[in-house]
Amino acid sequence: MNGLDKNNVALAGEFAVLSQLALHGYDANMTLGRTKSFDIFVSHPKTKEMFKLEVKTKYRTSSKESTKSKLFGEVVGKWMMQGKHETIIDPTLFYCFVMFCKPTTTVQFYIVPSKVVARYVKKEHQLSRENGGKDNDIRMFRLGLENAREKYRITTPSAQSYNNNWKFLAS
Repeated sequence: MNGLDKNNVALAGEFAVLSQLALHGYDANMTLGRTKSFDIFVSHPKTKEMFKLEVKTKYRTSSKESTKSKLFGEVVGKWMMQGKHETIIDPTLFYCFVMFCKPTTTVQFYIVPSKVVARYVKKEHQLSRENGGKDNDIRMFRLGLENAREKYRITTPSAQSYNNNWKFLAS
């Protein structure tokens, strides 16, 4: 990871998400590790509805825009998940997938509902096992490119539809 501690990268992702939430007018607080299922508690300033964000951060040192896979197609990024994520379906829980990109240190944010993540990681693991993958607790969540989604056996969520989706609370 180019000398960066993975905990520092995770914290940087959470702080980056907090800054974006503040800039979009949301009230948000980090849970500081006091909860196991999410990282940030978010309140809509007008409706007072409460939401939860689980932040998954990736630090990409390559300037490549995407990666390719025989099974899953061309994707913007992939994040490691666990088996438990197959069953977490909560209308108030969203995942914020963060990608820091070197050398420019730009940040990309993808906000995805938990039901989309759960459905994808379950299908991904099944397909992986059918094609010789091991049955373990590791799952992957991938965000696909819009133009590469139809060719493969599992449709990845479109990165374009979740990119900078800061209005997720407005629905």
